[in-house]
Amino acid sequence: MAALELYSKFARVWIPDTTEVWRSAELTKDYKPGDPVLHLQLEDETGFEYKLDPKSIVLPPLRNPDILVGENDLTALSYLHEPAVLHNLRVRFTDSKLIYTYCGIILVAINPYESLSIYGSDIISAYSGQNMGDMDPHIFAVSEEAYKQMARDEKNQSIIVSGESGAGKTVSAKYAMRYFATVSGSSAEARVEEKVLASSPIMEAIGNAKTTRNDNSSRFGKYIEIGFDRNHHIIGANMRTYLLEKSRVVFQASEERNYHIFYQLCACAHLPEFEPLKLGSADDFPYTNQGRSPIIEGVNDLKEMEATRKAFSLLGITEAHQMGLFQILSAILHLGNVEVKERGSSSCGISDESGHLAVFCDLTEVSYESMAHWLCHKKLKTATEILNKPVTRLEATNGRDALAKHIYAKLFSWIVSQVNKALSTSSKPHSFIGVLDIYGFETFEVNSFEQFCINYANEKLQQQFNMHVFKLEQEEYMKEQIPWTLIDFYDNQPCINLIEAKMGLLDLLDEECTMPKGSDDSWAQKLYNTHLKKSSHFEKPRMSNKAFIILHFADKVEYQCDGFLEKNKDTVNEEQINVLKASKFDLLVELFQDEETPAAPSSTAPPGRAKLGRSTQSFREHKKSVGLQFRNSLHLLMDTLNATTPHYVRCIKPNDVKAPFMLDPHRAVQQLRACGVLETIRISSAGFPSRWTYQEFFSRYRVLMRQKDFLSDRKLTCQSVLERLVQNKDKYQFGKTKIFFRAGQVAYLEKLRADKLRAACINIQKTIRCWLARKKYLRIRQATITLQKYTRGHQARCLCKTLRRTRATVIFQKYTRMWAARRQFLRQRTAAVLIQRLLRGYTARLEYKRLVCERKALLIQRWVRGFLARWRFRRIKRAVVYLQCCVRRMLARRELKKLKIEARSVEHYKKLNFGMENKIMQLQRKLDEQHKENRELSEQTRQMESHSATELEKLHMQLKTLQEVEVESRQRGDLVTSLQEELELVRQELEKNKEMVAELNEKNTLLKSEKDEMNRLIQEQEQQIKEKSESIHQEAPEHLQAQLNEERFRYQNLLTEHLKLEERYADLRSEKEAAELSKHDHNRADSGFSSSQSESIHSSVLTGSEVSSLEREDAGQMAADVSLLLKLQRRVAELEKEKMDLQSEMDTKEEQLELEQTKELEDCQRVLGAQRDYEALKRQELESDNKKLKKDLQELRQSLSKGSGSKLASPGGQAYNVLLEQLNSTTEELEMRKEEVLILRSQLVNHEAFKHKETGTEGDSGDSSRSPTLDLHELNEDGELWMAYESLKETNRILVSQLQTQGQTHEKEVEGLRAELLQLRAELDQQQQMLSNSLELPHDARIQASLQHEISRLTQQNMDLLEQMGKQDKIIRKLKKHLKTYMKKFGEAEGVHIEQSSPENMVGESGRTVSIVRKERDFQGMLEYRREDESKLFKILITELKPRGVAVNLVTGLPAYILFMCLRHADYASDDQRVSTLLNSSINTIKNVLKKRGDFETISFWLANTCRFLHCLRQYSGEEAYAKHNTPRQNEHCLTNFDLSEYRQVLSDLAIQIYQQLIRVIENILHPKIAPAMLEQETIQGVMGVKPTGMRKRTPSFNEEGSHSLESILKQLDVFYYTLLQHGNDTEVVRQVIKQQFYVICSVTLNNLLLRKDMCSWSKGLQIRYYSQLLQIKKKSQDDAEAICTMCTALTTEQVCIVKILRLYTPVNEFEERVSISFIKSVQTLLKDRKESSQLLMDAKIIFPVTFPFNPSPVALETIQIPSSLNLSFLTRV
Repeated sequence: MAALELYSKFARVWIPDTTEVWRSAELTKDYKPGDPVLHLQLEDETGFEYKLDPKSIVLPPLRNPDILVGENDLTALSYLHEPAVLHNLRVRFTDSKLIYTYCGIILVAINPYESLSIYGSDIISAYSGQNMGDMDPHIFAVSEEAYKQMARDEKNQSIIVSGESGAGKTVSAKYAMRYFATVSGSSAEARVEEKVLASSPIMEAIGNAKTTRNDNSSRFGKYIEIGFDRNHHIIGANMRTYLLEKSRVVFQASEERNYHIFYQLCACAHLPEFEPLKLGSADDFPYTNQGRSPIIEGVNDLKEMEATRKAFSLLGITEAHQMGLFQILSAILHLGNVEVKERGSSSCGISDESGHLAVFCDLTEVSYESMAHWLCHKKLKTATEILNKPVTRLEATNGRDALAKHIYAKLFSWIVSQVNKALSTSSKPHSFIGVLDIYGFETFEVNSFEQFCINYANEKLQQQFNMHVFKLEQEEYMKEQIPWTLIDFYDNQPCINLIEAKMGLLDLLDEECTMPKGSDDSWAQKLYNTHLKKSSHFEKPRMSNKAFIILHFADKVEYQCDGFLEKNKDTVNEEQINVLKASKFDLLVELFQDEETPAAPSSTAPPGRAKLGRSTQSFREHKKSVGLQFRNSLHLLMDTLNATTPHYVRCIKPNDVKAPFMLDPHRAVQQLRACGVLETIRISSAGFPSRWTYQEFFSRYRVLMRQKDFLSDRKLTCQSVLERLVQNKDKYQFGKTKIFFRAGQVAYLEKLRADKLRAACINIQKTIRCWLARKKYLRIRQATITLQKYTRGHQARCLCKTLRRTRATVIFQKYTRMWAARRQFLRQRTAAVLIQRLLRGYTARLEYKRLVCERKALLIQRWVRGFLARWRFRRIKRAVVYLQCCVRRMLARRELKKLKIEARSVEHYKKLNFGMENKIMQLQRKLDEQHKENRELSEQTRQMESHSATELEKLHMQLKTLQEVEVESRQRGDLVTSLQEELELVRQELEKNKEMVAELNEKNTLLKSEKDEMNRLIQEQEQQIKEKSESIHQEAPEHLQAQLNEERFRYQNLLTEHLKLEERYADLRSEKEAAELSKHDHNRADSGFSSSQSESIHSSVLTGSEVSSLEREDAGQMAADVSLLLKLQRRVAELEKEKMDLQSEMDTKEEQLELEQTKELEDCQRVLGAQRDYEALKRQELESDNKKLKKDLQELRQSLSKGSGSKLASPGGQAYNVLLEQLNSTTEELEMRKEEVLILRSQLVNHEAFKHKETGTEGDSGDSSRSPTLDLHELNEDGELWMAYESLKETNRILVSQLQTQGQTHEKEVEGLRAELLQLRAELDQQQQMLSNSLELPHDARIQASLQHEISRLTQQNMDLLEQMGKQDKIIRKLKKHLKTYMKKFGEAEGVHIEQSSPENMVGESGRTVSIVRKERDFQGMLEYRREDESKLFKILITELKPRGVAVNLVTGLPAYILFMCLRHADYASDDQRVSTLLNSSINTIKNVLKKRGDFETISFWLANTCRFLHCLRQYSGEEAYAKHNTPRQNEHCLTNFDLSEYRQVLSDLAIQIYQQLIRVIENILHPKIAPAMLEQETIQGVMGVKPTGMRKRTPSFNEEGSHSLESILKQLDVFYYTLLQHGNDTEVVRQVIKQQFYVICSVTLNNLLLRKDMCSWSKGLQIRYYSQLLQIKKKSQDDAEAICTMCTALTTEQVCIVKILRLYTPVNEFEERVSISFIKSVQTLLKDRKESSQLLMDAKIIFPVTFPFNPSPVALETIQIPSSLNLSFLTRV
């Protein structure tokens, strides 16, 4: 009982409740001893008085603090009782969505009834190698603990999975086996782990069925022993089954089904191979339709059948045996349809109208008459004779059902034996892990023999569990040297004795079964007489004499005696069995072999007597009771479990309606009591349940310590503090390393700690609030003073402004009045003057108008008469011109018709073609003449304009003259009238001229505006096209870059898989060679790996002909060389890529040529009309030629394929070469024809467009020509402006069409690139699919399939490669001719130079006696070595060279420079064999070195040298892209004879492999340091604290000796960085390595955070910088949810990574609060639109694709010096 002082105000307790079992309440008043009631307040704030029993005064159990709720381990709770356990499970299951919880050594698993993403390979990797308490509870953690203990302690383990139907036992056991299969792997090629997993669908099909509680309920118990060898790899397995529910074969309750296999058979009835079984729907058979629920929602029986058959095949059960199994199962279904009819009161007969018995006999191949007879009769044996007695209809029906059950039981046993045979191994397992999947405690309304056996087994398991828990507690106390006090725990040995002891229930049942007239009633009376009132665990029901009650450890169970004897006997008519034994069906006979007599009878005995004895013996064997068999197998199981280390998994069914994440408290409490969880809690709480290490106690409760309490020894410090805080010393004990507390003491300490922290918080809040209030007061005071100052100033300014406005108003009024009076005076005076002026003017104008009108009348008469005369003349002239036009048009049409007729003739085409060039020249000349005429007309126009200007000037002069005359006319009065008339006429003509000029200017302005508008539109279109092209160019590279990275990632993954296959192949080959060496007793160096690598590398750079020759020569050798096939495949893919590049380049050139031809046709569009028909005819001829060439090509290929079998037509033969040359020439001609056709088609398309434009232009011109006088006359006489306008519009149309053509060309290029990319991706996907399919096959089949696929693929591509070789041979022949010519010229020049040299000088020089000083020779940057020194070179330079020591002091990349200089000399000498050997041997030696020495420094060193070697091959290849970075001297050192681009790819692949190996080494070094340093280390001391951990201890969060810290990771990263730089790695490679390092650190940290609930807290957020915002942000309102969704963009929805972290968030201190369910739902609602991966954890093993950008070396080869320390004196500088 907890201390009474804890029952104070605000303390929370649990009170019983009928609805929720336990309900939380809070004390509103302190409890004092003697109070009859407790004053409580429920959670709904209603008052409640809890009455106490005055005798016992049992107080309600206290509730744990909130920081302990939701703990991973129930034993970490301070108060250990039933309501605390139930509440903790409910919070974890319903709120946090966590289905696993520890309870000491038990893992409690609650069925979520929902698919969860917590069982993937990433989760398995996360739990692999972890301690059990470090991660959140999981079935994988239990499996890892069992696997680790087996490997560490060399002791067998067992995992006991129990629970009632529907709790998830089978799934838990399946995941445990999957974990072992994934982590351990298999040591043999048979892949035993796959077979172990494949046994699950088989056993589920034949042993699982749908019940009211579970859709996939196991109706039997099984124990699987998974065997491991000394290397802890799976080598085999064995399965034992218990108590199959045979009655389900013939009877199912409502809403239940028979075993799944029967419904799977009925679903396959329509398949051809199942037609002989004569099956139908499941509703047609009584054995499958009794439950009236043949379909399970979400389950496809047809697909399940496919999975079952696949599992059968994987386990080695042949198709014949499978069909035999299905035949027997179908026979059982047909047996259930056999009807028995009565024939009198004591006899019956078979009514086989439907023929089901006949079908049964046909399927089982037994005699129809015998089976029909013995179904209705039975044999009675007496001492002297045997009698056949008929049976009643009920007995016959029961016998039929018993036979069906017996056959199914035998078939079940046979399948189990076959599975064990497939899983067995020839070698003895070194150790094993057993997985027990057995039924839990069951109690129903009607309990029978099956429930009795199940509960008996659970009693035995509970006893073993209690003893194991008691043993662990005792060991813990003795280890810590705590005084041992006997703990009283429940011992169910009396209950077990009641069942299995002598004269127990099973003995009495077997005794009653042997009695001739034994019955269930008599057995019940024996039970009452024997055990009633003698055993405390046996009772008799009050209202029944055919039942009994047993007090099990979990509950009282009442069993009905009806059927116990029958089920225990399991009787079957022996003659029916004999009929089945006489079957011709081998498999059926095999099922009953174990029932035959092992020994033959004596020869002296009579035949009849011998037969009777054999039958009696077989009958007795068969009569062995089920109870006895079950008891023996259970004892064997318990012996096995007692010899192993057990691990317990208790499965809980949360509710009966199968609702996801809904916990029914009544059902949960019932199962917790039944499975022993509460018993574990009771045993733990009886002693010292809470256990803390001294360091954990000090870290958690240091806030309760005073300064004087701190001592040098942490143990003494903790003792002194506890003695001061807890007065009763019986409440705790001090062990060697831990402090043990009684139940409730941790809660008391937590209360003290929370009070201390609360007081400190209040003090801090008081001080802060005071500071804030004073700060606010000072701020308000300052603001008030400022307001007063500005207010007074404002008032003074307002007064001053008022005075100024008053004075200004007076002045304004004075001047306004003066201005109004003056304005009135001026207005009156102006009006008087105006009236006078107007009257005088009006009188003068009237007189003037009269005189003018008389003059104008005379002038109008004169001009009208002249106009009429001119109008008649122009009309006559227009009619004459129109008549001439019509006559000329008629003549032109006649001439055009003649020309068209002549043009259709073939001869005309020939003549036209023959003289086409001359015609083009003539047309060009004519065009030039027209241009000349246009220039002349333009000159005439300018002359006319100048003439009109002259005339205008003359008119101005005349005007001046007239003005002078007018002045004179004033002087001369008699000439005034005539001069005025002439002046008026001149003015009118001038106005007309001005109007004409204005109209011309307006039209010119209109044309200019239209031109500007067109130019603007063109510019806008150009701008749009430019912007669109720029956007496309900007987006396309990013998209292509992303796709390139994806393809690079896939390629490097394939390269990794290829490397693994190479390593496995090398290992197998080395093992094979070692076996051969041991067999022949001689020693040989293990060079299998290097030779195979050399062969594979050498084969990777072969051409197509070499590949084909190798296939012919080595067809019988190395058939399983998968690496060779993969490299050939990569080579062919590269050739295909080059072919596609060349094809795209050729297409681009063709498109450019088409554009040029299109422009030329646009220039000649008006003069090539007659050529269109000729080109159409030529196109037809070309198409006919094209068809003919295609037909010849097809015939040639057919003849080639027909003759491929002969030697003459084989590759390399004479006839083959002739045909190949013809094919190449035909292909070239075909390509030329295609180009011509494409050109002609583009020309025709352009001509049609121009024809359409010309038609529109002619229509417009025709309309204008109809009225040339009306339209063109207004502009000018020859219509030049109109023609200029039309030419401008035509130019704009041409520009628009060119822009459109350019845009279409660009789109075609982009589409071509995308199509090429899609094709490459499809090819890559196809290769990946092929590789994945081949990997699923067995090893031999995989090799055979890959060989067949590659051979067929290479055969198809050989033709393409040979065609390309033919073209290349032609180019080579041409180049050789040019080379010979140049060599001749060079030889002649050299000979002349030699002749010019003087021999006398040479002789004189040689005859001198002075000393000869050798001049310094110009070093060419090459190294020469002898062929026998090659192995020595590789040994010194690669094998024995160490990164440390001498390698550190060398020039960075010196080995790469030396190898390249040796390669340069081989290239200079044109020694292709030496080049190949040097490169292949270098690559293989580097691989061997990295395989033997896989440390970081070695890998980094050879990564740098491999990259430098690759850069040297690029830098000195002579290619322009690389040569532009070189100096002139470096360009002189380029390779001259060999193209090593293929070897560059091989070296690039090697560099990728080395990089990936480097990353894996870095991961192995960093991985064990990340979680302790990033999560467990307490960087801010005193903030995190340590919570109670229970029995499953986690890794401590404080620093210990040897523990990893953040500083250790930083130091390790520094070591990596400086090592990479020291070895000379490229900066870009170092950057990618650093990026990969940080990804590993972040991914491992996040994965551990998602799997460690104790790390998701506010305090930990202070230390984890990346996740600190999510862990520390406020989590209450909708705004907080939106802030989280906006902030956490890098985390996925499945992970939060947002919701996950929020659910895992756990308060460490009292002032923290949990995240509410409503808030989590708000976040889920906001994140529902995110489309992301459903994977929970990040893939920490992923390696980003690496690139090696070109990095030219500034080092000149001739300046490199080789140190003498390398001992490379055999190398000669050249």
